[in-house]
Amino acid sequence: MKAVIGLGNPEVKYLKTRHNIGFMVVDKLLEKNNVTLSEKFQSFFGKKGDILYLLPKTYMNLSGRAVVELMNFYKLTVRDFIVICDDFTLELGTLRFRKDGSDGGHNGLKSIINLVGSSNFDRLKVGIGPIKENMPVENFVLGNFSQDETEKLNKVLSLAADSIEDYLRTDIQTVQNKYNKKHF
Repeated sequence: MKAVIGLGNPEVKYLKTRHNIGFMVVDKLLEKNNVTLSEKFQSFFGKKGDILYLLPKTYMNLSGRAVVELMNFYKLTVRDFIVICDDFTLELGTLRFRKDGSDGGHNGLKSIINLVGSSNFDRLKVGIGPIKENMPVENFVLGNFSQDETEKLNKVLSLAADSIEDYLRTDIQTVQNKYNKKHF
């Protein structure tokens, strides 16, 4: 069993923000695979075959709570899931798969690392940058994509969803070699 976990914030006002790109990628996967969601594990949760989909409703900074509930229920290890999140240090159009690593200042990753007790889980970082000069990080990540970015965003979401499907069929090394670059 594998879990695909998208990070974001659950309120409508955050729906189209940069910080919610993890939710957006999982939404694209759900649409492609005709998966419906229910509420479970403090999250929006879906399952198709041996793939679990999780969108924590705990808000970004407490994402680890939902992940731990899912892990405990399904007896998952840190090697059984991938987390999809935003990265403002990467340009929009860039994907970066990582096998493990630090939280990189991302509060969602920090929460997961702290609560599962390990940073040894796979992740897909989706670029949302570049950050505007002299703009506070919080304002940038909680801001919406511009009209000009929307066309590129749609391409990124489709590519990211495809890359996750490749990951589920293959392994982290294969998708790193294929997708870790700027695409658009």
